Amino acid sequence: MLENPKRYTITAALPYTNGPIHIGHLAGVYVPSDIYARYLRLQGKDVAFICGSDEHGVAISMKAKKEGITPQQVIDKYDGIIRQSFIDFGISFDNYSRTSSKIHHDTAQEFFRKLYDNNDFIEEVTEQLYDAKADQFLADRFVIGTCPKCGNEEAYGDQCEKCGSTLNATDLINPKSTITGETPVLKSTKHWFLPLDRYQAFLQKWILEGHAKDWKTNVLGQVKSWLDDGLKPRAVTRDLDWGIDVPVEGADGKKLYVWFDAPIGYISATKEWAAREGKNWEDYWKKEDTKLVHFIGKDNIVFHCIIFPAMLKAEGSFILPDNVPANEFLNLEGNKLSTSKNWAVWLHEYLLDFPDKQDSLRYALTSNAPETKDNDFTWKDFQARNNNELASILGNFINRVVVLTNKYYDGFVPTPNDFSEVDLQTLAELKAYPAVISSSIERFRFREAQGELMNVARLGNKYLADEEPWKMVKENPERVKTQMYVALQIAAALRILSEPFLPFTSCKLSGILKTDLNLSWNDVSERTDLIAAGHQIGAAEILFAQIEDAEIQKQIDKLEATKKANVMENQVVEPQKETSTFEDFSKLDLRVGTILEAEKMPKANKLLVLKVDTGIDVRTIVSGIAEHFSPEEVVGKRVTVLVNLAPRALRGVESQGMILMTNNAEGKLVFVNPDTSTSPSAGADGVENGALIS
Repeated sequence: MLENPKRYTITAALPYTNGPIHIGHLAGVYVPSDIYARYLRLQGKDVAFICGSDEHGVAISMKAKKEGITPQQVIDKYDGIIRQSFIDFGISFDNYSRTSSKIHHDTAQEFFRKLYDNNDFIEEVTEQLYDAKADQFLADRFVIGTCPKCGNEEAYGDQCEKCGSTLNATDLINPKSTITGETPVLKSTKHWFLPLDRYQAFLQKWILEGHAKDWKTNVLGQVKSWLDDGLKPRAVTRDLDWGIDVPVEGADGKKLYVWFDAPIGYISATKEWAAREGKNWEDYWKKEDTKLVHFIGKDNIVFHCIIFPAMLKAEGSFILPDNVPANEFLNLEGNKLSTSKNWAVWLHEYLLDFPDKQDSLRYALTSNAPETKDNDFTWKDFQARNNNELASILGNFINRVVVLTNKYYDGFVPTPNDFSEVDLQTLAELKAYPAVISSSIERFRFREAQGELMNVARLGNKYLADEEPWKMVKENPERVKTQMYVALQIAAALRILSEPFLPFTSCKLSGILKTDLNLSWNDVSERTDLIAAGHQIGAAEILFAQIEDAEIQKQIDKLEATKKANVMENQVVEPQKETSTFEDFSKLDLRVGTILEAEKMPKANKLLVLKVDTGIDVRTIVSGIAEHFSPEEVVGKRVTVLVNLAPRALRGVESQGMILMTNNAEGKLVFVNPDTSTSPSAGADGVENGALIS
């Protein structure tokens, strides 16, 4: 661990621009990294907080093919949505760039070229999966098959999302092309590989020995698993039509593999920011007194702890990450978040239902952050966090302090008199909290840190409850001045300490208390007064409105609708029967008839024996509708009858035709009647006991 760094480079995983972002992304990467960056700025540190859209790779091409648009249209659409979501939720990047930018293309190609010139790559002709029907090589995400490690039948060519294993497309059992559904063949193609095995000993010593005490156990465990399996060369180029051109001769039609170009996006985004701010980007990537921290989800651990460090080591002039505090996954209402199944809470949709409640979501996600294991987000827990903690503890304390100050002193901070032992103890405890919260943040324990922030509010509530200034004001008004002064110091401290976790709330508190925005984190411990006697505050506002049951039920119902839609989408539909010709159809003699009589077939639960006037005769028809209609219900019904069906004996009764029936929109069996609308939900496709049913 780097002690007392001069500057910090903080990166957050580049989101793919093939769709919007959801609460899993926010909980896993962007809120933790934002808390860390905001905290460091309050400490007066030199911070470069870097991110950007990851706009290359197969995911983009797949989305473009699916939507019938170009990859450029895909990335432009989702870059805008993602960018706005980050702004809306207060993710305070110093620069948010794009890997489609010229500066990134140039940077990635320069990086590749340096390794190429240093002979750090292996050039090999290998056999790759090829879709003959589509006439193209299949990049990893264009292949799906059975995972050789866990048996998941829907594993991709680069990763099994069920067991988390990183794969090669050729590892899959029974691979299929996602483009055509065809079984791919092997075809020779030339590519360049990064020989990760050369860096096995270095990575073992640097991570498993050098960072055994300060890196998270879930990160160390995954790194160890990879190293124990033995590292192998990994391709850095791919046969694709979308991405960064490989900048060497003989590489026509080949692009940089997205896992190679994407992490270089941190460097190019830093260059872009430094040029704008008049800084030297190399200070943030090449000086040993810079602390580099990567915030990612667990699916990116191998890239940021093994592959990217190997790339940086090969290049030779870059520092290595001081920490990679990867989080695990967040589930939603007991099920894995899934963008393809729409099982998610999308950030841009959340604000439509909960306007101005960004901090409520940030707080709930941090309280339940998947820091060392997968955790579950539920709407009921979200409601409880808002109502029982934010509103009842933090919001309640601030409201009491502001209301009483305005009531007793017209909003002016009173001048304190002598401090009691309780006052001094409370102020001393307040001054200790910044160090406590700092300790948790600097160990990347953000859930713990936020809990300590709420303990500051609890300290304030306990002080007011014990001191009871609303009673004391009648007996000893001079004592109340001191009490309210102490309570206001706690409120002012909360304004500062809440900023990394609840930036919108901190901003509201600044407006209510009208405090100095230049106060720093350490001022809470070092200053005697955070809000001076004689200073006038503003009026009270509701910081956290209660979230009602109906609002939560609406979100639960929305997810239930998604679940039902997924079930319907995955239902197995009977295949269409063999195509009929007009001549086949013209053989059918369909007539409208009237049911004259009806009775149940003896010893048969499903059958009714009907007498039907077809207009040409009265005939007997046996129909399997007894479980849906009583004999009395059907008498007098006008029905459509197939009259030239060959007679069939059923339980000794000869059936001389067929009644046409179908299901309506509610799934109820109804007669196909030319006089009324049956609103069929599907065409008739089966015959059972003389009735045509759907």
